[in-house]
Amino acid sequence: MDLNLIVLCGRLVAEPEVRRFDSGTRLIRMLVTVRAEQPHRRIDVLPVTLWDPDDEFLDDLPAVGARLWITGGVQRRFWDGENGRRSRLEIVAEHVSRRAVESSV
Repeated sequence: MDLNLIVLCGRLVAEPEVRRFDSGTRLIRMLVTVRAEQPHRRIDVLPVTLWDPDDEFLDDLPAVGARLWITGGVQRRFWDGENGRRSRLEIVAEHVSRRAVESSV
């Protein structure tokens, strides 16, 4: 069985980009940083895409620095650029929250 599942918690590092298409579809693009200490200290900046967000989320977009909890999957996007075929990995979010998931313990 294959599984494409991402769960991450990080901070928003740029203002979210909101796009609205003629079809009515809405898209939010965000850049989120995730810090790691092991095996080496590093900070990863991850592109996150959220399709058709709830109106509530759109009405109160997170500010730069906000901690976000994101679940979704990884997708590779391809396009033709000036230097030929290009691609990048991005997180396609299914859910974005500003609160930690509460345990039922």
